[in-house]
Parts: sequence; C-alpha cells; structure tokens
Amino acid sequence: MRLVVTPNRRQSQNMLRSLIQPTQFEFDTVTVDDRGQVRDRQHRLVIGWREALTDALDLEMVSIPAGTFVMGTAPTEEGSTAAQAPQHTVSVASFSMGRFPVTQAQWEVVATFPKVKHSLDPRPSNRYQAECPVEQVSWQDAVEFCDRLTAFTGRPYRLPSEAEWEYACRAGTSTPFHFGATITTDLANYSGVDWEYQGKICSHGSYGSGPKGTDRRETTVVGHFAVANAFGLFDMHGNVREWCLDGWHPNYENAPTDGSAWIAGADMARRVVRGGSWNGGPRTCRSAFRAYANPNRGLYDIGLRVLMAVEASG
Repeated sequence: MRLVVTPNRRQSQNMLRSLIQPTQFEFDTVTVDDRGQVRDRQHRLVIGWREALTDALDLEMVSIPAGTFVMGTAPTEEGSTAAQAPQHTVSVASFSMGRFPVTQAQWEVVATFPKVKHSLDPRPSNRYQAECPVEQVSWQDAVEFCDRLTAFTGRPYRLPSEAEWEYACRAGTSTPFHFGATITTDLANYSGVDWEYQGKICSHGSYGSGPKGTDRRETTVVGHFAVANAFGLFDMHGNVREWCLDGWHPNYENAPTDGSAWIAGADMARRVVRGGSWNGGPRTCRSAFRAYANPNRGLYDIGLRVLMAVEASG
C-alpha cells in the first residue's frame, strides 16, 4: 500500500515520521440467534497499524477493503423509518478506520497539538476516564481534531462519510446489527430497559425476540465487551454516537452511490450521527439507523471515530 499525500509547509516538517508498519490485531466476532443467544464465536486476525501520538499512546487503525453494499433498510425491518430509505447500492473505496472511538486520553493529547482553526478543550467529557470514548465534542471540534492529527502525522485524517460508516459497521452483513437479528447488553452499551412517558413506552429495551437488559447510564471503556465486527471494529453499536461528514437529508432520494459525503442540498445546520449510544435503545443502535445533531454543540453521548483515506497500488 502506498500512501499518497500532498504536503503543505507544516506537514512537510512532520510528514511520515515513520512509515506505516503493518500490524496484526486479534479479536473475536460473535453471531447471535433471534433471541440473542450466541450461536457462533470466531477468533480472527485483521491487518492494521498504529499511529503513535506519544511514546506511550497509539491510535490503532485497521484497513477496510473496498466493496459494494446495500445501504439503508427495507420497511420490514423493526425500527425502519423513511429516513433510512430507499435502499440503494453503494460502492466504497478502501480506507483505514480507528478500531475504537477516539478515547479521552487520545483527545487530550491531540488537543495539545498546534491549532488549525480553533481551540479544543483537552477534557470536554462529563467525567474523565482515559480509556472511555470522548464525548461533549461538537462536529466542529471533531473536524479540528482530524485536522490537527493530519498536520501532526502528514496523513489525511477525517471523519467518515455516512456511507463509509455504515459500510464499515455492517462488515459484510445485512442484518439489523453486525451481531445478527438482535442485540444484547452483554455485547454493547445501550439502554436495555423500557422507558415510559405518560403511560406509553417511548423506547423499548429489547429488539425483535431479543431480551431486555441493563441500563448503565454512562459510557464504558472502549472495547469493554471484547467483541468486534468482521473488520475488527469495536463499539459500532452503542456507547457513543459518532459524527459523520455529511449534512442532513431526510431520506436517500438521489444519494451518492460512490461512498462520498452527501453535502449538496443538505441541511448543514444538522450533521449526521451514527451508531446509537448508552442513552438510547437498541433500535437506535442498528447499522442503518441515522440521526442528526447541531454541529456547533457537544452532547453527552456524541464522540467520533477517525478515518484515513489511502490510495493503494500494487
């Protein structure tokens, strides 16, 4: 793999401080049945690499192969809405993606790097725990994080497009979750209890024939559940929602089919978030679920995961 980067003056001082050295990451994947019982567990290896932020702290990246997938949901999927339709085929180029959401420790280090456009609070989260995902960061903050990382490393970091995010989350699956037809709080951090408002259930703690579970009411350490999807990505369902590049569109009519961020005609006062969180039910953790948030505000359940686009050559 050859990294193609056009450097600016600042980048040239730091560019390719070290060549990317391939690393094998080991992980487990699980598949559950309709009731959430694990019916298959596999131990896997994936190729990735480590981006050194300090002598003691790395950003672990995995290589995501190019591919084609069906984005969105059919009306028959529980929790499906018009915002997740129509289903359409998207072809995605290869890229590298963070194995985990950005942690508070990683954020704190990058916040000390030279400013690109605006300042960053080194400890924005509600409570500090180094290995939990950072939250309370706006879309603008997330973009600044990526820009600083790019300037520091000479490699083109950014947020994923919505299509890249869903492709990475599904990892070759077409079920509501990469685990299968349902999900449990033994596998992901979300609210597994029913929430009622004025005598009516407004958020279900179970999905399909799966069980209810716990409601932790806080983030968990990244990788806490020790299971990933087939690409080696952890915490794609729950824990924190993750910012994407795209502005908001109410549905997928005329959406791009090349994996690029959808900016044309978008409501730029709303930026897409994906993945569900500790504060939402299982329906909002589905691979296809999409929502939006104000890009100028940080919320207690929104963080980020970084992507690095590369050009491969034989």
